[in-house]
Amino acid sequence: MAPDPLSSPPPVIPPGMPPLATPGQRFTARLIDIVILGAIWTVALTATGALQYTMDHPGEQDIGKVTLALVITMALYFGYEGVMLARSGQTLGKKALRIRVAMLSDGNVPAGQGWVRAAVYVLPGMLIPLLVGTVFWLVNSASLLWDKPLQRCLHDKAARTVVVSAVQ
Repeated sequence: MAPDPLSSPPPVIPPGMPPLATPGQRFTARLIDIVILGAIWTVALTATGALQYTMDHPGEQDIGKVTLALVITMALYFGYEGVMLARSGQTLGKKALRIRVAMLSDGNVPAGQGWVRAAVYVLPGMLIPLLVGTVFWLVNSASLLWDKPLQRCLHDKAARTVVVSAVQ
């Protein structure tokens, strides 16, 4: 039986590429980055007055202020992820866990593709009020568990990257 011409072979890690990061390393690195996201969120809520409104009106939220805080938070977090990945392939969480994002083709720092990866990861968070963003983040993050052999999340696939050890 002839091979299907439309199917492509599974991507292979180039020779000399460091070993893939473990799911545990990636999860822990993301937890560190989520703490940073939480700090940005808290500052944005404070800056927009959304926290003060909640304290003055228990059980109520000013949706306009919360939405503005969400937009500010996601824009700043997108900038954080994009700059860090484009420059070094590492966010603070990845630096702490000694892992990095690498281009699948050659192992280099993602540069412009770091911004693509950041966009696919961060921007769906704008849809958190509709729960779409939360569901996307969960599916996206968990997808590395069934993506074999490269253990890539959806944002890795969009940017054509892998996450590898930064220790050589």
